[in-house]
Amino acid sequence: MAIGFILISTAPAKEHDVYNELKKIKEIVELHPLFGEYDLIAKLEAKNFNLLGQIVVDKIRTIPGVVDTKTLTGIKF
Repeated sequence: MAIGFILISTAPAKEHDVYNELKKIKEIVELHPLFGEYDLIAKLEAKNFNLLGQIVVDKIRTIPGVVDTKTLTGIKF
């Protein structure tokens, strides 16, 4: 299983819209608003890292209002 933490920047005043769209993505297991450089953080779980990247590119970055993302991949001990 691959784990990713996705830091998401949104266009001004689009935080709620992006948040609501992200809630529809089944692979996102946690989603939190942030203050600071990024507006949201999402914890994503996928079968492998290729699928994780595909979800970021095809499902998250295509949401209207998403300006930038940064993906941090995690491992399990």
